[in-house]
Amino acid sequence: MKRRQFLQALGMGAALGAVASRASGAGQTRPRVVVVGAGYGGATAARYLSLWSAGSIDITLVEPNPAFISCPLSNLVLGGSRRLEDLTISYGELASRSGITMVRELATGIDPDKRTVTLGNGKALRYDRLILSPGIDFLYDRLPGMRQPGARERILHAWKAGEQTLGLRRQLEAMEDGETFLISIPQAPYRCPPGPYERACQVAHYFKQVKPKSRVILLDGNEDVVSKGALFKKVWAERYPGMVDYRPSFNTVDVNAKTRTVVSELGEEVSGAVINLLPPQAAGSIAAGAGLANANRRWCEVDFLSFESTQARHIHVLGDAIQVAPLMPKSAHMANQHAKVCAAAIIELLADRPPPAHPLLTNTCYSFVSDQDVIHVASVHSYDEAKKTLIAVPGSGGLSAAPNALEGRYAMDWARNIWADTLL
Repeated sequence: MKRRQFLQALGMGAALGAVASRASGAGQTRPRVVVVGAGYGGATAARYLSLWSAGSIDITLVEPNPAFISCPLSNLVLGGSRRLEDLTISYGELASRSGITMVRELATGIDPDKRTVTLGNGKALRYDRLILSPGIDFLYDRLPGMRQPGARERILHAWKAGEQTLGLRRQLEAMEDGETFLISIPQAPYRCPPGPYERACQVAHYFKQVKPKSRVILLDGNEDVVSKGALFKKVWAERYPGMVDYRPSFNTVDVNAKTRTVVSELGEEVSGAVINLLPPQAAGSIAAGAGLANANRRWCEVDFLSFESTQARHIHVLGDAIQVAPLMPKSAHMANQHAKVCAAAIIELLADRPPPAHPLLTNTCYSFVSDQDVIHVASVHSYDEAKKTLIAVPGSGGLSAAPNALEGRYAMDWARNIWADTLL
């Protein structure tokens, strides 16, 4: 489909003209959109705003990190079949797009009334529309032991791909054969529902090769495996017999870094040579600081037609930070989809038109159960006008029948495609 046809299909052809006309009027400047966070949500939003507006919007993308590191596939670094470099992509191509200015700073505050974003260097950026894609932060205040000196250096989450991923891999390599690796999973919702169970498979795969007497204990704060449960349990029983010990309804409320022990809300204690603790999670702190985390003081509620915050006008929130719709996962693919709906809506809103009325989002989550074999779950979500939310379309999803290497190739193709769609 040609670009013009695609834009017309989205109902944006007239909006583009209106935005361009307004920007080129005498004495007028281009509309300003500031995007905070260049992950799967923010980077995609900046890319598609540039593409669909033909450069007629002034886009500032704020991101403190020097390069993009993909959380999807980062468990393979723990399993030993990928390097972190394989998952790292430069922001150079994205920053060269028309209308995008990349600012390598940390956004530290938002003033919704003045429509400004404050940066770590003290400067303020003005916006007409703000896109906030801050990811997640961890609720360490719910785990007293993690506030002790040195605890966060000893007990890693590796739930934001990067140095902690490498650190956890080093801890696995230092284990003696026969020692135990603990994964503590918080109660849902949390980033990437199948991720902890995939991680158990990857660590078990590594142990099977070089530490066959070691085992993985999964301490799950949920009553059962949150995603692809039957498939994961079958993999553990058949591929890693006796190596993965799954314990549901173990809600971790404390940890002792010195004794390497986790404690459940019922007082049960479990120790291991290495603890991988996934703390309870909430929207990135900048969202909470701006008063946008209006769902249980953890997540940001949005209008799903535009992803505009229900708490503050002209601010749009994407990705893991939002209070998701029913059956909608906090996933990279979904953040990418949020971004496109948001970009299309902003172009319309800047032209004083309503956003598209019937967004349709898709999602696929792949999980590697070995270095090659993969299982997946997929879904489609459509806007329900009566319920004012996105609803999973019945019968539209899919689930693997069994792990296989063909899906492994599909998963790598998916990764390359979504990286290109986000950053190139």
